[in-house]
Amino acid sequence: MNNSLLIALQSGSIPVPKDIPLPLPLPEWLLIILLVISFLAHIIFVNLMLGGSLLTLWTEIKGLKDKEYDILALEIAKTTTVNKSIAVVLGVAPLLSINVLYTVYFYSANALTGLVWIAVIPLVTIAFLLTYLHKYTWKTLENNKAVHISILALAVVIFLFIPFIFLTNINLMLFPEKWAMVKGFMDALLLPNVFPRYFHFIFASLSVTGLFLFWYMSRKNYPFETIFNRLTRYDIQRKGYSLALVASIAQFLIGPLVLLTLPSKGMGWNLILVILTGAAMALPAMWMMWKALSGAQENMSRNFYKIALLLTVTVLFMGSGRQIYRANSLKQHQELVKIKTAAFQEIKKQAIAKSKTAQTNEANGALSKADKGKKVFNQYCAACHKPTEKLVGPPVTEMQSIYKDNVAGLKNWIRKPGKKRPDYAQMPAFPQIADSDLNDLTTYLLTLNK
Repeated sequence: MNNSLLIALQSGSIPVPKDIPLPLPLPEWLLIILLVISFLAHIIFVNLMLGGSLLTLWTEIKGLKDKEYDILALEIAKTTTVNKSIAVVLGVAPLLSINVLYTVYFYSANALTGLVWIAVIPLVTIAFLLTYLHKYTWKTLENNKAVHISILALAVVIFLFIPFIFLTNINLMLFPEKWAMVKGFMDALLLPNVFPRYFHFIFASLSVTGLFLFWYMSRKNYPFETIFNRLTRYDIQRKGYSLALVASIAQFLIGPLVLLTLPSKGMGWNLILVILTGAAMALPAMWMMWKALSGAQENMSRNFYKIALLLTVTVLFMGSGRQIYRANSLKQHQELVKIKTAAFQEIKKQAIAKSKTAQTNEANGALSKADKGKKVFNQYCAACHKPTEKLVGPPVTEMQSIYKDNVAGLKNWIRKPGKKRPDYAQMPAFPQIADSDLNDLTTYLLTLNK
């Protein structure tokens, strides 16, 4: 075992909770595959939801001067609400998977960010309702564009804030050594890597949305010519590729910063290899987008599916890299947790054995009279009496001074007590105590501390 682990465990410098000693519902490797794939499926539609909302806002503002862009904004808005609903449904699987695989870490991060994490539910609800309100009041508020745009702008602000919460929590769960220093969401937000990952995510959303816009408007069954008057499919295709290319380049520029701000404890050659392979897959896709933008109009759609496939493979590699970093960074702490859990299990095992031994001894009459009396005292008397101090009733020492030579009197008092002094509450009667237990109790009371 690594000496640094033992030092950390003994010094208490790293919070080390016990794990839940329950078997996983599926093999760990299968749960990891489910986590990676379901998360990537979910995040693609989250990208489309956020990117679509941003693009709708921009095109509707531009549509104040050019009606064609207002029409484009409405067409994009129709897809955003659908993508939003799919994103929510697909978010269940990765949330459950990460809870099962990393229960201690995910729960701890959620607890440390407190109310802000809980606020995700009302924030998402409000943002969703705003997008529906924006979509279905397009005609109603046609002559009041300031209000209509403000509805979407508020939804976009909320959509932009929610990823901060998720990224902060996912980031915090990877660094148990920071848990003792984090005093809330703002502390966790300022940890390294949150902001670089956030901006990388924003540009990923715009890149995915650009490709989606290209595909959606290029479909043969999409009645483009009956919807738009001046804009052409080629115009929209150029805009989609341009957005995807610029956003992808921005991701390439931010990517090294994301890696450099990650603590080194999670780094490894396996991670570097996966990340570089994913990045290498994106380069020819970006080159093909550039060639399409700078080439002949009739060749615009030629390599779309190759581009989409290459970028999908890139996303798979990047998602796998995320899991590799998670596994690397938590490996040592998980070993600490195993030590703590094993120690707890051993203490539990010993306590159960001791309890069984005590029960066996009691059944065999091995308990002393005083031990039996203490048991009766704890059951009936300890709530009101302490050995040497006044509680509700007088201390045991006072009973000893009154009844030291009068065992029968003590028994009668316990059976049928009266009220001697106004400064003490009336003692209830205990006729239910068996004679044998009463004998043990009085012996215990009169011999306690002697």
